[in-house]
Amino acid sequence: MTTALEKQVSGKRVILGLSGGVDSAVAAILLQRAGADVHALHMTNWEDDDGYCTAADDLQDARNVCEQLGIPLHHANFSQQYRDQVFEYFLDEYRAGRTPNPDVLCNREIKFGVFRDYAKRLGGDLLATGHYARSTIIDGHGALLKGSDPFKDQSYFLHAVSAEALAETVFPLGDIRKDAVRQIARDAGLTVHDKKDSTGICFIGERPFREFLATYLPANPGAMRTPDGETIGEHQGLMYYTLGQRQGLGIGGRNDRGDEPWYVVGKDLAANALIVAQGEHEMLFSDWLVATDTSWIGAAPAGLEAGLRCRAKVRYRQADQDCVVRALDGDKVEVHFEARQKAVAPGQFVVFYDENRCLGGSVIDEIG
Repeated sequence: MTTALEKQVSGKRVILGLSGGVDSAVAAILLQRAGADVHALHMTNWEDDDGYCTAADDLQDARNVCEQLGIPLHHANFSQQYRDQVFEYFLDEYRAGRTPNPDVLCNREIKFGVFRDYAKRLGGDLLATGHYARSTIIDGHGALLKGSDPFKDQSYFLHAVSAEALAETVFPLGDIRKDAVRQIARDAGLTVHDKKDSTGICFIGERPFREFLATYLPANPGAMRTPDGETIGEHQGLMYYTLGQRQGLGIGGRNDRGDEPWYVVGKDLAANALIVAQGEHEMLFSDWLVATDTSWIGAAPAGLEAGLRCRAKVRYRQADQDCVVRALDGDKVEVHFEARQKAVAPGQFVVFYDENRCLGGSVIDEIG
């Protein structure tokens, strides 16, 4: 019986983004088994040799995988594009006191932007990555579906990829669970079968975050205050904190306060003050948000003017939340939730779903 992947890729040249990790390595195995002419393309998007960047090791792991599987490996350096199109945005958002998610922009601008263009120059019919998501065609247009593994689904990070790019993309891991992926790699004898998953900032690696950010943005310490204006400490720089944060505040265990944890509940940029409160404070919760730079996958859904009922996530791995989305001027939307949302952070993304289908998303700008 012909599988869905075989129908998509058999006899076609597929350019696979091979990171050097286990996910993309197993994607290569599955594409080979499905009859694709697989070529691997490894990207270098960060070149600073500071002891944390793993680019050289990842490239060697990619070489080893290609040698074991007998597939060609191409290598491209997109570090300048990454700095211009992703990293500068990342820094600008932190300067504005927001909490950005560069992985979304990296997918749109790099993996499904300059990488896609490069893949076409290699004669690729299709693009593939090791994401846990699924692509399909709906009404003649590319569409994005959640991955079958709810604990690994990465559609949240892919919501800004265009319908045109999705129509030319396959996700071989879309129907597979992570434990099965490692077993496939182990059975195939791949050296990366037990390689640790990367959890750092997209292509920058895992490193002390404050130390890294301080090399690009000057820290500006200031007052740490309660919502009623009492100063109870000093923050190290607003850019180092996000709404809802409770670790690393340095104000726990005060004798004059109870045992409830402290949370970041706001930022006063004009006064350079970090607002903190104890327990489930009112400022931690939001009924609505306004988001901008909205990106729909294909045409905008019908019903946005009157109010579209759908579901949304305001952070990765959050359970889908019932909401109503209304179009505002330009690319803005207003989102009202049925249940109050905790620690919604401006700069992060709200991503919209209709059951398993990802509709698109938007950058959170205001909360209330």
